[in-house]
Amino acid sequence: MKIAIIGTGYVGLVTGACFAHMGNQVICVDIDEAKIKELSEGRLPIFEPGLKELINENLRDGRLTFTTDTSEAVAGSEFIFIAVGTPEGEDGSADTQHLLHVAETVGAQLDGYRIIVVKSTVPPGAGEKVRGVIREAVKSRGLEPDFDMVSNPEFLKAGHAVADFLNPDRIVIGADSQKAIERMRRLYLPFCKTDESKILIMDMPSAELTKYAANAMLATRISFMNEMASMCEALGANVDQLRAGIGSDQRIGRRYLFPGVGYGGSCFPKDIRALIASAESLGIDLNLLRAVDQVNQRQRVRFVKKIEAHYGVGQLPGKTFAIWGLSFKPNTDDVRETPAASIIAGLLKAGASVRAYDPVAVESYRRTYAQPIEYSDDMYACLEQAAALVLITDWHHFRRPDLARMKAALLKPIIFDGRNQLEPDHLQGSGFTYISIGRPTREQAP
Repeated sequence: MKIAIIGTGYVGLVTGACFAHMGNQVICVDIDEAKIKELSEGRLPIFEPGLKELINENLRDGRLTFTTDTSEAVAGSEFIFIAVGTPEGEDGSADTQHLLHVAETVGAQLDGYRIIVVKSTVPPGAGEKVRGVIREAVKSRGLEPDFDMVSNPEFLKAGHAVADFLNPDRIVIGADSQKAIERMRRLYLPFCKTDESKILIMDMPSAELTKYAANAMLATRISFMNEMASMCEALGANVDQLRAGIGSDQRIGRRYLFPGVGYGGSCFPKDIRALIASAESLGIDLNLLRAVDQVNQRQRVRFVKKIEAHYGVGQLPGKTFAIWGLSFKPNTDDVRETPAASIIAGLLKAGASVRAYDPVAVESYRRTYAQPIEYSDDMYACLEQAAALVLITDWHHFRRPDLARMKAALLKPIIFDGRNQLEPDHLQGSGFTYISIGRPTREQAP
């Protein structure tokens, strides 16, 4: 099948590469000439495990191409996927101006039947707006509109996106045309040959809302566990034991029950606020989701206060803290809404100095946040003469660090673990003071 992907951001690149991997002819479009040149040479603007290899393989085999020419892509494709960004507006709502601009561009070039697929995360009703814009653009050329609209939201986890696309747990198709539904089903069948029930057919507003509702539910679980972690700290309870107790209930399950310094990235924060704004426009107040967002922001402040409380308020000036992890989660260089930014800002405001290490996100962070911090290219060098380690992102290779090297580098063996990644008993036995989220503090063994 011939597919056009308009927008070469995170979603567009993964979508294009995975469709090409299944034997389709894919052309990806972007207005950024420099970016298209780099992509055509196999150089990616983002880090995502497996994506570079997939793109280079399909470039080599001729199934994947990149262009700035939208007309070329529209003319030669049966499916036109729109995967442009919908950033957060000033009022928290999703800014759909790029989406509607693409719709107008596509409508100005349609010359026969196409299936227009909105892959971008959009509020309910956006698909109908896209349909209206395209219809008017086609009519203005004296032609009769001949296209179908589909909402096909993505459910990709950063750091696991290629695997998620190639082996999805569900594929949501929102459409009102049986012709479009059948063709979309045929397009996606190679991704779920062993279980076609993964393809879920619904109307467009339901598909659009499903994306927001899924992220809202996951974010709610995270904020709930962070509230319970605060209760554990006040009561002397252990959140690990609490998590085991409630996670064993099959109605609840064990996933997304880990406390920490809160969620970040390009999806959860933006989508929660967009859903709240969308509900407001309908006269509905989503009080629960407002609280979820507030808890998430407060969790970062609480963590900085935890560090201050250990040393005493006003005692951070002159101290340098080593940060492990800048990306909002492991296996990505995405630093959008990363908890690291808020925590580092809090430490700097309290008068401390910061030295930071991340395996892939240093350059992304440096470009995004103008903070006066030092960057290190080695996780152990980052610790040299630091007052303590502050662990923010749970990269896998932080799970079994060399404790002897850490102890030798730090001024005092103190760790503040914002992801509960390390083992309290082991650290205490090695002479560390270990402070985490919702678990009893372990002081240095005598």
